[in-house]
Amino acid sequence: MKRMLSGIQPTGYLTIANYIGAIKQFIEIQKKYESFIFVADLHSLTVNPNPNHLRKKIRETVGLYLACGLNGKDTYIFNQSENIYHPMLSWALECNSYIGEMNRMTQFKEKSQKHITDGVTTGLFTYPVLMTADILIYDADIVPVGIDQKQHVELARNIAERFNHKYGNTFKIPVPLLPETGAKIMNLQDPTKKMSKTDENPKGNIYLLDELNIARKKIMSAITDSESIVKFDPINKPGISNLITIYSSLTNKSITIIEKEFENANYGVFKNKIADEVEILLKNIQTKYFNIIKDDTIEKVLDKGIERTTQIAKEKAYEVYHKLGVGRY
Repeated sequence: MKRMLSGIQPTGYLTIANYIGAIKQFIEIQKKYESFIFVADLHSLTVNPNPNHLRKKIRETVGLYLACGLNGKDTYIFNQSENIYHPMLSWALECNSYIGEMNRMTQFKEKSQKHITDGVTTGLFTYPVLMTADILIYDADIVPVGIDQKQHVELARNIAERFNHKYGNTFKIPVPLLPETGAKIMNLQDPTKKMSKTDENPKGNIYLLDELNIARKKIMSAITDSESIVKFDPINKPGISNLITIYSSLTNKSITIIEKEFENANYGVFKNKIADEVEILLKNIQTKYFNIIKDDTIEKVLDKGIERTTQIAKEKAYEVYHKLGVGRY
């Protein structure tokens, strides 16, 4: 059975962008692929989070993934830090990667600018190699990513091909999978930038744990334009185009049908329709989430996930170290 792998950092608060751009897709993929979803808690260390807050966010992230529809029976969900073979493989791959490759990573450039006053850590510089190890250690066939993450899968492909060439066939070459719709949901107050779970201004984001009335207010106050025509035009009408994308993703209606449906409606009418769909989604997720966190469901899911993934990762890490000639693997 083919494999899918994806990870998410337990920092910030999960948004409808995470649901539309990633989680919704995972729910369908798990029906056809052996799926591995990890909480990237090691990656989160690059921004030095508060330890107590991090523990809380790890549990919240897993709970929300399950509440959204990921099946703990068909999808293996685990904490990255509990699988020691990820960093073990990462070191071997770092020794087969180049500084120039790290310098070209756009996310490093963006994040380093944010931390320029505090100093940029080596972890922030080399974490793309750990991400490569996360992917290659399971011989993942596909890696669902947003547009801004595609570069990381391309790096994984390059490192895998280089290692295979030097040491023989070892890694499967992964393929990035971009969602057709909703790949990049934008900020409601600034539709020129993506909606982010770590954004300091919450007004532009709809969080999965937002109170329903607050979520509705955010939709109703979303930035649009003065034309008041529901038309998809990301260049000239980024605000309304973003709302159309959200509505399309939640209703599975095509953009053409949506434009036709609201051709004689003003923005207020359209926003109310979107808010209705968002409320339905959030109420369903939150009802399930608050039930899940009451018992030991999360612990059982994580235990099952780490048991399965440790078995696979250990075998791959040992194979790599044997080919490198170190230890007695």
